[in-house]
Amino acid sequence: MGSDELLTSPSFLFLLMARLLLLVKLRILGAFVALIHLLGLTRAPAGFPHSGNGLWYNKPGTLWSRELLPVGNGYQAAMIPGGTMQEATQLNIESLWSGGPFADQAYNGGNKLPREQTAMAEAMQSIRQTIFNDPTGDIDTIEVLATDPGQYGSYAGAGYLLSNINSTGPVTGYSRWLDLDEGVARTTWTQAGAKYLRTTFCSHPTQACTQHITTTTPSASLPSLSYTFSPGLEHNLPAPNVTCLNSSSLLVRGFVSVAPSPPSMLYSFIFRVSASTASSSVRCIQFPVPSGSPPNATIEVTGTDNSAGLQEAHVTWVGSTDYSMDAGDAAHNFTFRGADPHSSLLALLLLSPATFSVQSLLDQHIQDYKATLTTPFCLSFSSSTWSIRNLVDIPTDILLSQYAIDAGGKANVYLEWVMFNYGRYLLASSARGLLPANLQGKWANGIGNAWSADSNINIQMNYWIAETTNLDVTQSLFDFLQKTLAPRGAETAKVLYNITRGWVTHNEIFGHTGMKLGGGTFAQWMIHVWDHFDHTNDVTWWKCQGWPLIKGVASFHLDKLIPDLYFNDSTLVVTPCNSPEQTPITFGCAHAQQLIWQLLNAVEKGFAASGDTDVVFLDEVRAKRDKMDKGLHIGSLGQLQEWKVEKDSLTDTHRHLSHLIGLYPGYAIISYDESLQGGGKQTTYTKDEVVSGALISLLHRGNGTGPDADSGWEKVWRAAAWAQLGDRDRFYHELSFAVSENFGENLFSLYDPSDSEAIFQIDGNLGYSAAVMNAIIQAPDVPTLATPLIITLLPALPKQWDTGSIKGVRVRGGISINLCWTEGKLKQASFSVDALIISRPVKVVYAGKVLRSFITSPGSREDITGL
Repeated sequence: MGSDELLTSPSFLFLLMARLLLLVKLRILGAFVALIHLLGLTRAPAGFPHSGNGLWYNKPGTLWSRELLPVGNGYQAAMIPGGTMQEATQLNIESLWSGGPFADQAYNGGNKLPREQTAMAEAMQSIRQTIFNDPTGDIDTIEVLATDPGQYGSYAGAGYLLSNINSTGPVTGYSRWLDLDEGVARTTWTQAGAKYLRTTFCSHPTQACTQHITTTTPSASLPSLSYTFSPGLEHNLPAPNVTCLNSSSLLVRGFVSVAPSPPSMLYSFIFRVSASTASSSVRCIQFPVPSGSPPNATIEVTGTDNSAGLQEAHVTWVGSTDYSMDAGDAAHNFTFRGADPHSSLLALLLLSPATFSVQSLLDQHIQDYKATLTTPFCLSFSSSTWSIRNLVDIPTDILLSQYAIDAGGKANVYLEWVMFNYGRYLLASSARGLLPANLQGKWANGIGNAWSADSNINIQMNYWIAETTNLDVTQSLFDFLQKTLAPRGAETAKVLYNITRGWVTHNEIFGHTGMKLGGGTFAQWMIHVWDHFDHTNDVTWWKCQGWPLIKGVASFHLDKLIPDLYFNDSTLVVTPCNSPEQTPITFGCAHAQQLIWQLLNAVEKGFAASGDTDVVFLDEVRAKRDKMDKGLHIGSLGQLQEWKVEKDSLTDTHRHLSHLIGLYPGYAIISYDESLQGGGKQTTYTKDEVVSGALISLLHRGNGTGPDADSGWEKVWRAAAWAQLGDRDRFYHELSFAVSENFGENLFSLYDPSDSEAIFQIDGNLGYSAAVMNAIIQAPDVPTLATPLIITLLPALPKQWDTGSIKGVRVRGGISINLCWTEGKLKQASFSVDALIISRPVKVVYAGKVLRSFITSPGSREDITGL
């Protein structure tokens, strides 16, 4: 029977009507569209990866945070709508910021003035006395310590590149997609008898982005093209000067905001256009503008020889600002102002000269991309290919509309797999620049973004997946800590806390280390510093950068810990403190106490490798660590308390799980050691009691829809925590709940998803990938190098992921893991140990049983088979 006969046969029509009646009970419109795809009446675009590893759509995007697709190389980023006659590519430069010392010469990182140090010391002492003397251990306000953020500013969008094709007529055969195998965005369509293909990618080796347009129809040629820079589409971005650098290049020079003195941050782009044949004409045209207006220009591309025609053209752009991380210290008066970026941008263009073919630039990009993301690591949720028609041939937005909480089936699993890969793509595409990935990675729209798209507490979730999924993307984070936060943080420690050693930070870019009004006293940066060394044993890096960072923060906390004069139990506590974004200002907050205890453990574990001979410092660390309150107290409800004085409520569904930091991503709870963490105000607990208290707290915290909530990041954090507790059903419920409620059509994690212009928060995407990993392999830190490292395989594997494999996982101790499972059962696993490691005991656990115990040795291997 032919296809036309099949579609009109009575049996087929009956089956179709039965399926439609069933779908009416579901989501009628979306289900019907999905059915059309299941019947094979549409197909994924021909260039979509055969692996299924990507996102695709059959209509252009219009809403920035919901529909546009991201590309980036760490230094620059772009959002791609997938237009046809006009492509409006929204641009970002990683360091473009609207505030800081560029906007206000008096900006000092939110710090008090040196002359206020005595007054701050007196205020701090008064606050501590008030807290200890208060019946509930609280104080109403510590605003005397805080400062108005002033010209703090925001991460800013950098304008739009408008790429125009002089083509008319109806558009057919439209598709756009993001290829996660290659890190490339593409759009294809047919118009006026010609099929077009537009490709956009940002290359890390060249620090440049390229957009290529071609026609794939034999004998067809491109019509005339034009390229224009537009600031008008970027809300509140002042108009820059746009001039012709030469016949084929636009030079853009502008300021991020209007600031008469000193000038605000300068940004610059160079766009260079190349065409396919010598017979093509590429010319830059300077436009006349009204008197007093900044100059404007455009580049036009035409074919001058009709017999040859214009087959392809591409534009390559580089962009930067006059920001310099190296100028963020006292020697440079914390100006952060560097050189005019023009010369450096010209030098960058030499890395991708006009004589290079687009294919060579693309090949270089793909080679680097695969070496970063897919060569060292791979996860599969099925032994079969995803390219069967009823999955890959359904557009991503339709797949998402059909996604169901707790449901099984390959459609759910396929989308979950793509989202996992997408998270790693987003981190690799935004973190490999000069600055770490911020709250929106490196993608932001407009010059004022929610929470400034800053780099405070949210940034830590960004990097949860870096070490375990073998992503070498953390260097920019460590440079940021060393060169931006540490120098000014030392000033904060001295002026605000009267502490003359070490450093502390309360917030973000430009060394804003002071305490903001309405802010808090929290941070967990040092987890990543120690984790990097614990996974890699990179002794050279540790001595040069990691150890100084750890020692500096530990030195500060040694002086910040003071005797508990409320309970008078001979323990040391932090005061004042708050649990992140919670109201009570008190002492002994569980979050702070657990993190500091872990920090001091890292000092002891990393001391020998550091080459440091300061044994007096090490002895002080050991003594104060032993005396400090460990932040673990079980309350009257059986819960793990968030504060040392019990203040917990059954109705508190706060978005943060701060007091459970030791459950995940920390280890003070999950690796609890009675001999090391017992004592204090309460009697010594068993590990079962502590873990049970964490479980009760997690239950009462709810599913991530509490006040000022409804964001993806809080749900995936809960999912990771349930995985840590080995509860696969609650893990998958919370994970699938997040996907259903908080991810847009472009799979961006959204805050307040009911808003059509919901806010993108990348930590939800990256935390999602971390939660998935935590259900498959766990190897939480331990307090000492003599404590066995427990590697748990498939601890919370949901039944939906019944078959799969993973390779290239990195865990502590320089151990790499490959494993596979079938029908929900572990099939085999292998463990390879690096050549340069610190030997330590390891236990491999599966289904509650120890499968293997061994002491790591350089270059050794352990295989577990026959399960």
